[in-house]
Amino acid sequence: MRNAYSSLSPKRAWGRGIAALVFVFLWTVFFSVAHAQDEDSPPGANLDVALITFGPGTEVWERFGHNAIMIRDRTTGQSRLYNFGIFDFDQENFFLNFARGRMMYRAAVDDAAEELPIYREEGRWIVEQDLNLEAAQRAKLAAFLEWNVRPENSEYRYDYFTANCSTRVRDALDMAVDGAIKQQTISPSRGFTYRMDALRLMRPETLLTIGMDAGLGPFADRRLTYWDESFVPMELMRHMRQIHRVDASTGKLVPLVSRETRLADARVAEPLEYPPDWFWRALLAGVVIGAALFGLTRMCSRGWARTVFASFAIITAIILSLGGLVLLALWFLTDHVAAWRNENILLFDPLCLLLLPAWFRWFRADWRPSRFAANLGVAIVLLCGLALFIKVFQTQPQDNRFWIALLLPIHAGFAASLFLRRGLSTK
Repeated sequence: MRNAYSSLSPKRAWGRGIAALVFVFLWTVFFSVAHAQDEDSPPGANLDVALITFGPGTEVWERFGHNAIMIRDRTTGQSRLYNFGIFDFDQENFFLNFARGRMMYRAAVDDAAEELPIYREEGRWIVEQDLNLEAAQRAKLAAFLEWNVRPENSEYRYDYFTANCSTRVRDALDMAVDGAIKQQTISPSRGFTYRMDALRLMRPETLLTIGMDAGLGPFADRRLTYWDESFVPMELMRHMRQIHRVDASTGKLVPLVSRETRLADARVAEPLEYPPDWFWRALLAGVVIGAALFGLTRMCSRGWARTVFASFAIITAIILSLGGLVLLALWFLTDHVAAWRNENILLFDPLCLLLLPAWFRWFRADWRPSRFAANLGVAIVLLCGLALFIKVFQTQPQDNRFWIALLLPIHAGFAASLFLRRGLSTK
């Protein structure tokens, strides 16, 4: 191969050599200056921090939304997304631990460029809130998050209200700004409770919403501050807009969120702003069912009336008594704090099991209830009434109005039917 410089004159070759030396010299000077600047820059100066919030998804565990902390390194161009609340169905004894309230979730870090498209494909909205942090605060937060995602530190005890994905993100950001977030959110409140937020967010899953309402005890009905309500990622995002921190150089208050950008729009319906209020519908249903039970008893000489009544009574007794046993198990055998001291045990009464023999005999035209069965029906009604009466003496009553309105008239209908049939001749 011919040498490329063989056709150049000595003068032109000499000029190109000088130019090459100048280029190398300038490049060396530039690199040295840039390197010196990097060494002089405080830790965290090359980092950008953002709170990323994802709207609700279609899966049950996505109804509450999600959030994460994104740290972008301007030197490498890499964006790392730190997530909490990661779980795995294949984890050993996952469902047993979930039932016992002893869930172990973990923290993880992923490439934001790979993670964000997944949420877009799921039809969930994405909002990025760039955080106005000092370089030292960014470095402190990055180091804390890196410590959390190490294998030996990544797992933590999960609680759906007090230690979920959003509360861990909130606590990490609060640590970075020396408690400024908690200080500004620990007092304000809009009067919401854990129950109210849970029911409005789970509303698309009607049966699960009703079951959750039955299983939550008085812990779920305490009024939440903004700090507490930040267990919902969307609420944390909303509260962050009002947070300020003290600027280290000027001593003045500056907004914590410097810019908010919507990265993706939702294709999933937005959750309700307020929880559903089914009290009056429950009361109407309870009164109608209770009256219908009494009416069927008056017609118990007819076979179809006895069949309808007995079938409904058997199914209801099984559901209510098993439900009561589940509530007792949640209270005494699990770590689900939100299910402890659940007053619905007075409505989902395990004593209903003792009425099953009476309901099975109801099919017979010549059968009359025993005095024990009739008195037991009254006892069950009185316990239901106790669930309503004790509200007078509670400073923070459990909100189980729905279940009282629905089940008290039904239990009253059963008790009245037992006494009515004792006095009727069905021969």
